[in-house]
Amino acid sequence: EVQLQASGGGLVQAGGSLRLSCAASGFIFDDYAIGWFRQAPGKEREGVSCISNYDGSRSSADSVKGRFTTSSDVAKNTVYLQMNNLKPEDTAIYFCAAENGPCPLYGMEYRGKGTLVTVSS
Repeated sequence: EVQLQASGGGLVQAGGSLRLSCAASGFIFDDYAIGWFRQAPGKEREGVSCISNYDGSRSSADSVKGRFTTSSDVAKNTVYLQMNNLKPEDTAIYFCAAENGPCPLYGMEYRGKGTLVTVSS
């Protein structure tokens, strides 16, 4: 059974930090790219970042460059999203998805449930 489990969300003040985790199982982690996405109420889904265990490629949205960092621990089958200098506009449900191959993700072969991030001003 394929599972992608995002965790680590919570309430933080503007300027604070959070680290999200995406734990994967049920597929060959080394062959996949893992992407982080977010969706705020009333807004369209946005791709946040991507890291590929397949070829090391990466991508990230302009809105988070310089603040968010994505890393992958293949020994733990887990991808992390370190979020620094958080802003109220980062408030959203964050979820991870996986697709075989490089970044960026053009589809979601697998998708997990999200974790809520709330940034207060």
